Amino acid sequence: MGRHRSRRRPRAAVVALVAAMTVGVAGCGIPVDRSPSALPRKGVPFGLLQPSARSTTTTSAPSPVEAPVHIYLITGDGHLIAVSREVPAAQESLTTVLEALVIGPTDTEATAGLETAVPAQTVVLAASVGAGGIATVNLGGTFGELVGQAQIQAVAQIVFTTASLPGTTGVAFELSGKSVDVPVASGALVPVASIAQFAALAPQF
Repeated sequence: MGRHRSRRRPRAAVVALVAAMTVGVAGCGIPVDRSPSALPRKGVPFGLLQPSARSTTTTSAPSPVEAPVHIYLITGDGHLIAVSREVPAAQESLTTVLEALVIGPTDTEATAGLETAVPAQTVVLAASVGAGGIATVNLGGTFGELVGQAQIQAVAQIVFTTASLPGTTGVAFELSGKSVDVPVASGALVPVASIAQFAALAPQF
């Protein structure tokens, strides 16, 4: 009899302990469900029901690195022709455009028969457009050594190239800072040259 009662006591103690734990959990306010159930919306902490905002990256179009301009070269029959060049957009100016002209034709253009009368040793010291659209172009190097038809063609190239920029009506020339008269198509010397004075050399369309 004594051994039989001693075996039952531990089991009774375990049952009592489990019952006490259940009562303790219920007393803490934590509900105990027999099966899974949906949590009411009002019981969900604020913000968890809101969809997270997607991060967006805004990309702006890059500013152009180069700007297209026109310079004027000479065809095999002595007329001018406009060709395109790309210059740095941040440095686009009359000086930059004329420096592109001084470089002369590309290999492809030279193969096609295009030439330039502007010496490669020409230096563009300064170039700007002033009142009334008159541009002043100050040149150095060997430009002042030109004579005859080559000089007329070189002046025409500079005048047409300069006139391709908006607002330019004529060009006054300087050699190393000193104002000089230049020849036009008729051979006359003028202080300010315009494209109308080079009609005989104008591009043919």
